[in-house]
Amino acid sequence: MNVQELRSSLLDSFDRFGKALATKEGDWVVKGFIDVYKNIYTISVDTKVVSKIIELMLFPVLSKFAAQHGYRMVLSEHQNHYPDISLVARDETKIALDLKSTYRLDPETVNGFTLGAFTGYFRDRHSNKNVTFKYDDYSAHFVLGVIYSRNPDPADEKKIYSLKNLNDIISVVKDFDFLLQEKWRIASDRPGSGNTKNIGSIRNIKGLIEGKGVFAPHGEKVFDDYWMNYLTADMAKAIDSKVPYHNLSEYMKWRKR
Repeated sequence: MNVQELRSSLLDSFDRFGKALATKEGDWVVKGFIDVYKNIYTISVDTKVVSKIIELMLFPVLSKFAAQHGYRMVLSEHQNHYPDISLVARDETKIALDLKSTYRLDPETVNGFTLGAFTGYFRDRHSNKNVTFKYDDYSAHFVLGVIYSRNPDPADEKKIYSLKNLNDIISVVKDFDFLLQEKWRIASDRPGSGNTKNIGSIRNIKGLIEGKGVFAPHGEKVFDDYWMNYLTADMAKAIDSKVPYHNLSEYMKWRKR
């Protein structure tokens, strides 16, 4: 199975992902945490909590998919290592699969994904640091993205529920959509949120699903070159240099020079 055949098969599995996460009405099947006394505590709408639980729920589905299609599924040993999942074929072909989730800001826009570091293993592609296999060992780098809506009226976090009133708990998120694209196809020309040196994604939902990011018209080589040479202000200062460019338009001018 080649890369595009794998992508096609994963796209066909979206119904399984949906059933793993949501009810027929579109609500998240997860209602809260349960203790040994059968007390149920509601979940915070915190994005890190929601993302981690979604990730854990999709692992069994992806594990079954990998087994059915002749892949060995290797999970990242550490939270900050890339990628979340490595799919290894019988001929040792490796596919990187990162699980990402984000919430809608409005019907057309999401908060966005971070698509991995643009330093470290991304620049030194033979490095073993913070990566399951060497970056260059992967034939493709996919993002399995999950988009959801936050419930504007979540359950009362101060209240303890029981199994008897499980259905009274309001799911904190709902209305899931999925996307599967190579990360260069959905990348932005700006870093992700925060001070971490991560590649940011575009935020338009249609563009994410269809793989129409900033670099899509230019190809993966331009994406690689752009982010391998990108400098933040702090990075430039550390080497007594200037920031060469801030966006793709400036990069094109810089590269011509």
